[in-house]
Amino acid sequence: MSAQPLSSSNDKVTVRTLLRKKRRGEPITMLTAYDYPSAVAVDRAGVDVILVGDSLGMVVLGYDTTLPVTMDEMLHHAKAVARGARRALLVGDMPFLSYQVSDTEAVRNAGRFLQEGGMDAVKLEGGRERLSTIRAVLRAGIPVMGHLGLTPQSVHQLGGFRAQATTAQAAARLVEDALRLQDAGVFALVLEAVPDEVAQAVTERLEIPTIGIGAGPHCDGQVLVYHDLLGLYDRFVPRFVKQYARLHQVIHDALRAYVADVTARRFPGPEHRRGMKPEQLAAFRAWLQQGAEAAGLGGTGSAAAEEAGHGP
Repeated sequence: MSAQPLSSSNDKVTVRTLLRKKRRGEPITMLTAYDYPSAVAVDRAGVDVILVGDSLGMVVLGYDTTLPVTMDEMLHHAKAVARGARRALLVGDMPFLSYQVSDTEAVRNAGRFLQEGGMDAVKLEGGRERLSTIRAVLRAGIPVMGHLGLTPQSVHQLGGFRAQATTAQAAARLVEDALRLQDAGVFALVLEAVPDEVAQAVTERLEIPTIGIGAGPHCDGQVLVYHDLLGLYDRFVPRFVKQYARLHQVIHDALRAYVADVTARRFPGPEHRRGMKPEQLAAFRAWLQQGAEAAGLGGTGSAAAEEAGHGP
């Protein structure tokens, strides 16, 4: 029997669902997912929003930043997530240079997330400098989630992965950008690595939901990276992450045990073996000793016609 979502409703989450949650003061849950198994797990847990994040460049593809991730790679993973999730709102993270070159190209790529990737909406980074692009994508009928604060695609411009809006001037600019994004029509706003006080100020001033990551407890919702939450990514753990498991060590131990069992010939054991019926085994051994004609087998024929099986 399959696991049921922990949430009280199995209805499909939409952008309007998130707005109703904000108005009611109900926290919004959001996680990343990058493939079918992770999408199934996150969706069944009752998470409201699944983000197919360009963070896959780091936690799945092994890059040092999110910058090398391409549209084709994002779509490949988006399709897998869409096959696994049924309830959550699905958001495709527009990768570097998929929307910065021109509004026309941004609309085309955003449309691919919905048409090819099975997403419900897209997310893109930036404030006032992205207003024209956001409006163009929205005119095409594509819902847009905004992203302010630490914007990983601008990591070199920001001087690394570090907190943003830590001065009064920068905090004021971020609040202004948040209001402009709301006016442009974004349905929600991710706030990453900003002081609690700044995130609270934004949340109180916006009618749309804010979703924090390293932005304190005052946002309307929270988002984490799947691999960070489960302890699957061993390079580093951001300060704002709560690890609910440390599966990297569990997996490491399991793989080492497999290597040890095979090396010591403990695996496969008797319970993993597959034998032959006695009469068939006797005939086969006769063939090995005398040849097919003498054993009366008349050749091997098609093994597939006699039995079914599977391998790696």
